[in-house]
Amino acid sequence: MAATPKPKKAASAPKRRSAPATERKVAGGVSVGQSESKSEAKSLVQQAYESIKERIINLHFLPGQYLNEAAICAQLKLGRTPVHQALQRLQMEGLVDVLPRKGIIVQPDSLAEIMKILDSRVTVEPELARSAARRVKAGEITADQLKRVMEIATATADEDPPDIGAFTANDRWFHREVAQMSGNAIMSDFARLLHERSTRFWYLNLWQTIDVPLTNRQHAEIAAAVIAGDGELAAQRMLDHISALRSRLEKLQRMSPNAFRQPPSI
Repeated sequence: MAATPKPKKAASAPKRRSAPATERKVAGGVSVGQSESKSEAKSLVQQAYESIKERIINLHFLPGQYLNEAAICAQLKLGRTPVHQALQRLQMEGLVDVLPRKGIIVQPDSLAEIMKILDSRVTVEPELARSAARRVKAGEITADQLKRVMEIATATADEDPPDIGAFTANDRWFHREVAQMSGNAIMSDFARLLHERSTRFWYLNLWQTIDVPLTNRQHAEIAAAVIAGDGELAAQRMLDHISALRSRLEKLQRMSPNAFRQPPSI
């Protein structure tokens, strides 16, 4: 009698090689290593963007000045890729321009240009203040946020002469805080771009018109209206604030027609 053949063992599945730590997959099919690499690259681009932008705003790079990518890389101690991408972003935001066969130039802002920027701010920022006040009234803003916006409103010390660096930093901080409280990220980002474009004019020309007590008072009035949840008053206070800046600029132009042609030595 023939022996019954023994059943064959089922072939075991091939063992999977464990992926190195840097190759393990995460949600979305992207490896950990790839994710970290992309995050690092994004961080370097942001670093380059912020550094170059600040140099443009505070006139380290002057309006009309040609920029050299290699020189910027050396200054920032960054590679060409993040610097190049940062310059592309700044071009989209209107702070630099790329001229064929000439290179990269810091965008010069004329009086007409700054007036257009202020006209745009008059349209956008009162609405952001109104929205911020409505969110306060609805209980969507924390007590810490309310306290911070009032502290920022009067943060600039009244000195003679005024500290233009501290003044512009606090001014940008206050307007950014009100914009963020609105909850409208798209409009807030647009307002930020407009405000940064107009900030250069403090360094170029408006340093002659800086009135710290007036600015602190106007900021405090805006903050008080927002904190009170009064949307219409907050919008009106913001409108008055930006309109006053526009009036000072027009007055300076009438008194000194060449004021917007030659920046002061700083």
